[in-house]
Amino acid sequence: MVFGAILAGGSGTRMHISNMPKQFLPLDEKPIIIHTLEKLLMCTKIDVIYIGVNPAWLGYMSDLLEKYELDFEDKIKLVLGGKNRNDTIFNIINDIEKTYGESEDNIIVTHDAVRPFVTLRILDENIENAITYGACDTVVPAVDTIVVSQDAQQIDSIPDRSMMYQGQTPQTFKINILKELYSQLKPSEKNILTDACKICVMKGAPVKLVKGNSSNIKITTISDYKIAQFLVGGNVVELEENDRWLTIFISLLLHSSFLLSMKILT
Repeated sequence: MVFGAILAGGSGTRMHISNMPKQFLPLDEKPIIIHTLEKLLMCTKIDVIYIGVNPAWLGYMSDLLEKYELDFEDKIKLVLGGKNRNDTIFNIINDIEKTYGESEDNIIVTHDAVRPFVTLRILDENIENAITYGACDTVVPAVDTIVVSQDAQQIDSIPDRSMMYQGQTPQTFKINILKELYSQLKPSEKNILTDACKICVMKGAPVKLVKGNSSNIKITTISDYKIAQFLVGGNVVELEENDRWLTIFISLLLHSSFLLSMKILT
């Protein structure tokens, strides 16, 4: 079976424009997380979708599913989020295996709750590559030159940009492979994990790259939020004067890219 895993376990309050996690902020007429969930529901290869939710917001998420008529008990399941990203993933895996049993064929498609513009092409290719290779990550080539500095004062090195990629989500895995690799990590290694793919990298397991898309943005900052509002054609909250024109310019570029990707890649 193929399981979607929407990761919404964080508090997500860095934007300081609301007292609720950013995945619940409105985007056009629906919360961000509902847009994300609807994208995964469109993928016919996904059998069941799990949402890992901050315990304090579990009831709120349940109410949203009912409000938007998405409370399908056989298709969408809520579980408690953990103290970090990987804890949330393994809470979901534990419920999968408790409910559906263990299988070497089980696939988990992990995705940020605040990436509502993921395409069907990206989801399909993640699943296909996880079946073939065991693990895959969605990436886009780095556009800017990457500078490495250990002291934040001077440059130590400048890697070859042609080898640099920016990570997105989904990140997709055979569940048995991810579990086995995670069990091999020392506590000190687990403490420095930033995402699930690093589990594979640290243990030398191959991770296939899947081509992402520039429109598959993660809504983390106020500027991201404004860009997302442009992409869906919603009302835009007023920006600071020094950010406004730059954000509008970037938004128009992303909007063009988004329309092209939806036409060609979905």
